[in-house]
Amino acid sequence: MSDLFDYAREQRQQRDAPLAVRMRPRTIDEFVGQSHIIGPGRLLRRAIEADQLSSIILWGPPGTGKTTLANIIAHHTKRHFSRLNAVTSGVKDLRALIADAQERSGMYGQDTVLFIDEIHRWNKAQQDGLLPFVEDGTVVLVGSTTENPFFSLVNPLLSRSRVFQLLPLDQEDVLTIMAQALRDRERGLGRLAITLTEDAAAHLANVAGGDARSALNAIELAARTTPPDENGTIVIDLAVAQESIQQRAVRYDRGGDEHYDTISAFIKSVRGSDPDAALYWMAKMLHAGEDPRFVLRRLFILASEDIGLADPNALVVVSAAAHAFEWVGMPEGYYFLSEACLYLATAPKSNSAGAIWQALGHIEEHGPGDVPPYLRDKSSNLHGPARDRYQQAMQDAVGEMGRYLYPHDYPGGWVAQQYLPLDMDPPGWYTPKAIGYERTVKARLEGRGQPDDESSD
Repeated sequence: MSDLFDYAREQRQQRDAPLAVRMRPRTIDEFVGQSHIIGPGRLLRRAIEADQLSSIILWGPPGTGKTTLANIIAHHTKRHFSRLNAVTSGVKDLRALIADAQERSGMYGQDTVLFIDEIHRWNKAQQDGLLPFVEDGTVVLVGSTTENPFFSLVNPLLSRSRVFQLLPLDQEDVLTIMAQALRDRERGLGRLAITLTEDAAAHLANVAGGDARSALNAIELAARTTPPDENGTIVIDLAVAQESIQQRAVRYDRGGDEHYDTISAFIKSVRGSDPDAALYWMAKMLHAGEDPRFVLRRLFILASEDIGLADPNALVVVSAAAHAFEWVGMPEGYYFLSEACLYLATAPKSNSAGAIWQALGHIEEHGPGDVPPYLRDKSSNLHGPARDRYQQAMQDAVGEMGRYLYPHDYPGGWVAQQYLPLDMDPPGWYTPKAIGYERTVKARLEGRGQPDDESSD
């Protein structure tokens, strides 16, 4: 009797489930998209069809078919199929499931496929608890994650699994899925008289951003809330579609892959002098709710790391933009962010300020050297005869190298002198580039000591 009630409950849940759940493909042939991993002849497809699946990780953004692929595996395999959701399940649930799998294998010789949804939600200890049972074959793991598994999963688990990356669906795929839902009389909306206009369909597919679930949810909302016309037809036109899906959801988790991938693209676009690309990635961050001060901090770093003396004014512009932003706030603060971003993206580039890391590395490796006697602080506090006496004492102690040569006493305000520790050769860390203002710096450094040096700036 309980089986009958369970069956009735399952049927009711299926009937009342959202359209996106009801329309999930049940076979590989019904699956739309991801042809790079599930297309004819591909490894994953062959493994599913032959029921020879080994442990896998399905990695991709929401709405791209990770759970659907798990359901298809469940449909094709003769092995027992178990499910856990890492958000609501823990080690206790895993132990109970493993015990069942071991009993099933021992008594009936039936293997178990274990699907763990959002596996990245488990911490290291929980993932480690799964390892022995994946390794000894107690379960074949199918894990799904929206986070980069190479960062979110422990290495031993990754080494025992094959990672398959699912990509956002293209618009044609989303249009195909929507058309299937409108035709399907059993699971979809085929029993209703619905007309989805071409421009409405294009809008839904575009704004869904490769997320089929988002597009199907919008169609279902439109169908349920739009009254039929005089002919009994529910017309989903562009206006209805715009209300149903409204704004494109930006995949951007401040602690996740999208955050780091987007800021990386932004930095590389500024460094690569592409102002449009720099604005695009900055706009994505701001649209997703990123703190503008975080963007400004990255612009500060870029101004020195990638522009430096090629245009020293870059740092001044970012500093002014940050100051103006604090005074004005949003949304007008976008102007200051844009001006700073565009200035840096179009400025000449030099990474010569990175010479500091070479200097730090040298000191870390060799230790700090002694300050030459004539550069020590005592002489800077002496003047006139007292300074002369101190310098004479230094010269008597260490010879000519003991005398500090005052640059302003020489033509051009420069004189050759050892400013590094006495036992250290010039390392040449700073190498100015022949670009922007740094071209002038390069010419000045190379021209020091020449006859016309006095006239140089």
